[in-house]
Amino acid sequence: MTMLKVTRGLSGERAPRAYPVATIGNFDGHHLGHRALLQTVVETARKAQGTALVLTFEPHPVKILAPHVDLRFLTSPEEKLAHFEAAGIDEVVFLDFTPTFAAMSPEQFASEILHRSLTLAELFVGNHFAFGKGRAGHIDDLVRLGGQYDFLVHPVTPVMIEGDVVSSTRIRQLIQAGQVDRAATLLGRAYGIRGPVVHGMQQGQALGWPTANLRIPAERVVPPDGVYAARAAHGMEIYDAIAYIGTRPTFGAGERLIEVNLLDHSCDLYGQEITVQFVSRVRGDHTFASAEELSKQIARDVEQARVSLRNIPQGVP
Repeated sequence: MTMLKVTRGLSGERAPRAYPVATIGNFDGHHLGHRALLQTVVETARKAQGTALVLTFEPHPVKILAPHVDLRFLTSPEEKLAHFEAAGIDEVVFLDFTPTFAAMSPEQFASEILHRSLTLAELFVGNHFAFGKGRAGHIDDLVRLGGQYDFLVHPVTPVMIEGDVVSSTRIRQLIQAGQVDRAATLLGRAYGIRGPVVHGMQQGQALGWPTANLRIPAERVVPPDGVYAARAAHGMEIYDAIAYIGTRPTFGAGERLIEVNLLDHSCDLYGQEITVQFVSRVRGDHTFASAEELSKQIARDVEQARVSLRNIPQGVP
């Protein structure tokens, strides 16, 4: 696997890249559509003994163009870079997405960024790609500008699965609606959230269901409150689990956490990083009349989670 080079900005003298083959986007989620696109870029670059490039933006353009939108992400910056490296990408170029950058015309973007700065040979982008001020440039414009500035543009058709376009937007919608199993179909793996295990209120322990607790990371997409069949990845191990997201209303609402009970395993994970993968939704969050009633319900939830986990094999962690 190649070591991923990370470049921020376009300034400074650099040795010319060998036959740069690129794609452009935010690549949040690294879903099946992203994977297919990255694979094409890497294979094309390898055949030409060239450089496989990803051009991406910091911050996400929505943060500048529509700051009122509460955009949540499917992957952390670290996860995104790890996915690029695993895909075989040679270099990721981060461009500062500023109001000045957003005001560039489509022609300026093609001539100054793609041609003069990156000296692209080939470019693969989705056939709905829009660029330049006000997203005025479309794929036909890019093909024309590529001809003008000596780079070949390949429009790519979106991946479809069972009538759904595989897109980060669609996957966010599914997760926020609790349809984590459907989201996993488009992602090619169960959606996961990673973080260090923190101390909770020990209520699960008292009920006989000890949990590892994660704080909910800012800016991440989170499924709605409730109970989920899950898997917990720790190091090289993946454990069947049941996960709860919520504020424990039976005990008086507290901090909203992700609480994970490992099925058939007991280990002290405090302070260690785990990834909670949400496999399927078991039920919504409820307030119970007593701790005993809640404990009985958890036992039923666990049985339902076991059935789901038996039926859904482990995906890519």
